[in-house]
Amino acid sequence: MRERIGKELDRLKQEGLYITPPVLEAPQEAVTRVAGREVINLASNNYLGLANHPHLKRRAREYLERWGAGSGAVRTIAGTFTYHEEFERMLAGFKGTESALVLQSGFTANQGVLGALLQPGDLVFSDELNHASIIDGLRLTKASRHVYRHADVDHLRELLATQDSDGLKLIVTDGVFSMDGDVAPLDQIVPLAMEYGAVVYVDDAHGSGVLGELGRGTVHHFGFHENPNVIQVATLSKAWAVVGGYAAGAAELRELLINRARPYLFSTSHPPAVVGALVGALELIDQEPERIDKLWENTRYFKEGLAGLGFDTMGSQTPITPVLFGEAAAAFEASRMLLERGVFAVGIGFPTVPRGKARIRNIVTAAHTRDQLDKVIETYAEVGRKLKLI
Repeated sequence: MRERIGKELDRLKQEGLYITPPVLEAPQEAVTRVAGREVINLASNNYLGLANHPHLKRRAREYLERWGAGSGAVRTIAGTFTYHEEFERMLAGFKGTESALVLQSGFTANQGVLGALLQPGDLVFSDELNHASIIDGLRLTKASRHVYRHADVDHLRELLATQDSDGLKLIVTDGVFSMDGDVAPLDQIVPLAMEYGAVVYVDDAHGSGVLGELGRGTVHHFGFHENPNVIQVATLSKAWAVVGGYAAGAAELRELLINRARPYLFSTSHPPAVVGALVGALELIDQEPERIDKLWENTRYFKEGLAGLGFDTMGSQTPITPVLFGEAAAAFEASRMLLERGVFAVGIGFPTVPRGKARIRNIVTAAHTRDQLDKVIETYAEVGRKLKLI
């Protein structure tokens, strides 16, 4: 066993794919500590700055004291508590949908919903840059899969026109794409789906809490949240700052998932403190809508600063702001140099992104101050000049 694993680890190292995760030594904040150094944090998905917020911690403690440490069962046996269903009603109200159901994570939400929904003979049309959890979820189904070029509505139309079936036709796309920061053209995709009798499935992991009124998501941003033929799936671990996943949509969808979604059926439900913190996040988003405004103000300022230096941010439309370096070695070296200078931003290369498109992915949050962003921009300027990239 050790020999087998050792060979695989050696291969990963030789190909430059071996990962050693950075370890945070302080809470997830705009400024944290990595490798003994205080750093400005541009590596997390903590969009609204809620991960260490006192209100979420207070709500988590309240639920812990009232309900205990764990739920003790799967949802369908003895693991559904009133606090689960109360939060799901709150979530459906926030999303503007008929229902919502919470699963263990965003990854398992995609597996569970796709697995429950799709049958042999169904057709799936999937964006080529969809998240790995969508790809894995589709692989577990017996539906026929067709991949369309990224955000290419003309190619999607071509596939819809040439592929037919008596089964369900499902168009699957991220709402916000996690590596490039661009937004799916739902304003074109949803009408096209209606034309061809298809259902639209949106993984809104990076849109929930970011886009739309009060951060209600990409679907809400485009005004399709009340359409029963649009399914929303997302995580509760990014802007919501805790953990979990959910599906929101028609009331019948929730009923189907309760009966058919395997992660829901075979995994213990969320413990009380997790749900308490999620309730706290939803309350805070409602009470402090200015957090969304601050997130976008910071995003615009940061993008303008990088563009002014001559960096390529790859057309990002959201707080996800990649800086293109091309070769992985350059991105990783720039990331190392940034960290030395007090900026925590992680280099990303193949296979997470295509060869030749290695980048540093920066995520601005509502919690960053203008002084912190100025420091980051100045540091990028120094590193870019040293590497002769600008």
